[in-house]
Amino acid sequence: MREPIIVLKEVSKAYGATPVLRRCSTAVAAGEVVVVCGPSGSGKSTLIKCINGLEPFQSGSITVEGVEVGAKGTDLPRLRMRIGMVFQHFELYPHMTALENVMLAQVHALRRSRSEARERGRELLDRVGLAEKADAMPANLSGGQQQRVAIARALALDPRAMLFDEPTSALDPATISEVLDVLVELAREGMTMMVVTHEMGFARRVADRVIFMDQGEIVEDSRKEAFFSNPASERAKLFLSKILFH
Repeated sequence: MREPIIVLKEVSKAYGATPVLRRCSTAVAAGEVVVVCGPSGSGKSTLIKCINGLEPFQSGSITVEGVEVGAKGTDLPRLRMRIGMVFQHFELYPHMTALENVMLAQVHALRRSRSEARERGRELLDRVGLAEKADAMPANLSGGQQQRVAIARALALDPRAMLFDEPTSALDPATISEVLDVLVELAREGMTMMVVTHEMGFARRVADRVIFMDQGEIVEDSRKEAFFSNPASERAKLFLSKILFH
C-alpha cells in the first residue's frame, strides 16, 4: 500500500445550524486519482476546499503529508504550495499574459528568479498545449485555454498533489475535452489528484477510486469498477441513472 498523502478523519462542517459535511473519512495515496461526485449541494467542493485550508471545519482532522491542516500553527500558504488547486473559474490576472500568470507565484512564493520562472512557465504552457499562447492576454483565450493556463499556474509550484473543483463546469462543451486531456496526461504521469466532476467518462477512464457524496456524507468510497458496475447504495444508483442516461 502506498503512503497516503491526504488523510481525512471524521471531518464535519456546518454553516450555522446547517450541516455541510458529516463525519467524512477517506485517504488518498501517492499517485492515486480519486474522483468525487454526487448531486449539487452534496458537499463535494467544500470537502476539497477544507483539504486546502480554504474552508475551516468544526471537528475531525485533515492531514497533508503529516501536516495538520486545521492546527493553529499550520502555515497554510506553505501548505497550498504543496497541494495545488484549480477552481471552476480560472481567476487569471486579466492584465497579465498567460506566461506572466504562470510566473507570478514562482517569483513571489518560491523566490525563483524571473528568468527561471519564465523558463519553467514556458515548459508548463507547452505541457498543457499552449506554448504558442505565452504572450496572449486572458481575454483573448477561450475558456478551455484559460483553464489550461490555470492548471499550468498551479503546477508551477511543483505540488505533491492537485485538487480540481469542477474544472470543466464553466466551459463550453467544445472545450471540455481540452482540459480533460490535460488531466488524463497528469494522471498518466503519476500526479496525485482529487477531482470533483460530473464527467463520468473521465472517471471511468482515469480514476482509481470514486467517492460518491450526498447530503454532506461520503456514501460510497470504492474502486471505480465496483462503483460503476454495482454501486452499493440506492442513492448512488439513482445518481448514476440520471447522469449516465440523461
